[in-house]
Amino acid sequence: MVFFRRGSGRLSPVRAQERVAQGRAVLLDVRENSEWRAGHAPGALHLPLSRLEAGAAVPEAARGRPVVAICRSGRRSQRAADILAGRGVDATDVTGGMVAWAGAGLPVTGPGGGVTA
Repeated sequence: MVFFRRGSGRLSPVRAQERVAQGRAVLLDVRENSEWRAGHAPGALHLPLSRLEAGAAVPEAARGRPVVAICRSGRRSQRAADILAGRGVDATDVTGGMVAWAGAGLPVTGPGGGVTA
C-alpha cells in the first residue's frame, strides 16, 4: 500500500511529524550544511539537495523506507521528492518546510544541540 503521493499529497508539518513519529517514514532534510547546522528536526537525516541532484544515494537509514523531504520553505523539498520518486523511492515533502515546522511549534534541534518546541 502506498501512503505517499507527489503533488497534492504534500504533507503539513504536523502530518509529517506524525508519520515520522509512528515509524511510517523517514524525514530527510535537503538543506545545505550551514542551514542544517543552524537547526533541524530531531531525528532527521541530512542529504543536501545539491548532492542528491549530483546522484548521491539516500542515507542508509532511509533505504527501502518512505521518505518525507523537508527544506527551508518547501521548494527544494518538492524537487528532492521528485528526484527520489524518479528513483523509485516512495517520497513526498513538507509544505512550508522548516519555517512551517517551527511555526507549528514542532521541535527543532538548535546549533547548540538543544531541542526547542
